[in-house]
Amino acid sequence: MPLRVVFAEDNYLVREGTIALLSTAPEVEVIAAVADSRDLLPTVAELEPDVVLTDIRMPPTYTTEGIDAARRIRTDHPKVGVLVLSQHADGAYAAELLSGGAAGLGYLLKERVTDVEELVRALTEVARGGSVLDPNVVEVLLAANVRERSSPLTALTSRETDVLREMATGRNNAAIAKTLYLSERAVEKHINAVFAKLGLTTEEESHRRVRAVLTFLNASR
Repeated sequence: MPLRVVFAEDNYLVREGTIALLSTAPEVEVIAAVADSRDLLPTVAELEPDVVLTDIRMPPTYTTEGIDAARRIRTDHPKVGVLVLSQHADGAYAAELLSGGAAGLGYLLKERVTDVEELVRALTEVARGGSVLDPNVVEVLLAANVRERSSPLTALTSRETDVLREMATGRNNAAIAKTLYLSERAVEKHINAVFAKLGLTTEEESHRRVRAVLTFLNASR
């Protein structure tokens, strides 16, 4: 059964183009599209989609409507994932979005929309309660961590940092192994080391992965 998606984007051409691209993916179905956050919230309440895809800036103020809507949706409809689209790799926006918890939330650059496979992967991840950060945003945050000596991430080896970077983008162990040219066993070993060094040893793995991303974000603020 395909993921049921509600899409919020004020630009008509972007909205229709993205819907057309997603229509080529059998894994998802856009069940509604709206132009601003004022229509988004009641539409989500009515349709209870699996995931919301929303622009970060929409009417009326064109500032952080997408982030505000994402927080409201996660509070009122905790089973609905939210993937926020942004024009810029802004680490502060990503940290603000996930500051209250990373589960079921994602931050992706608009340029990724044309990569349907990547977009569907991100939608699927947040729909199941995971978290996703755009790779370019991850690089911005990692650069900030390198400059911050007090960051808990300084205890990680370069390879462990690589693995955490991929975890932050929402990839599972198999995908991380493929990206970094490692075995899945090696990836699992590095992830366990990351959990141990960040003090995340007592919860189930899905929760620890989310908390690792939060640690990563908080160290960059």
